[in-house]
Amino acid sequence: MSEQVKSEWSKDEKLKNAVLRNFFTEEGSIKQLPAQLKKRLIVLEHLANQLNSNIKYTEKEINEFIRPLNEDFATIRRELFIHRFVNRNNDIYEVNEPGEWRDWKTLK
Repeated sequence: MSEQVKSEWSKDEKLKNAVLRNFFTEEGSIKQLPAQLKKRLIVLEHLANQLNSNIKYTEKEINEFIRPLNEDFATIRRELFIHRFVNRNNDIYEVNEPGEWRDWKTLK
């Protein structure tokens, strides 16, 4: 592997860790959704990774997952859908495969 690839991974990991540290409390609540898209996608990816990809969730269950993390659960639920972290069909949510998620690493 080239040194450039290693440094890019390191740079991405540093950014991800900084975003999670800055936008989550120590208890795991979301302070606010970042305005910058790249940072917002990091936060959403973190949330999506906490959902079980083998479970189909009702809208109420998705809300119950998000609500303790941030009072604006409807916006966060919508953002998860818009950026393809979850798919919705007849108010049933399923976690998409990570390859379908909007990838923050591809943004500048």
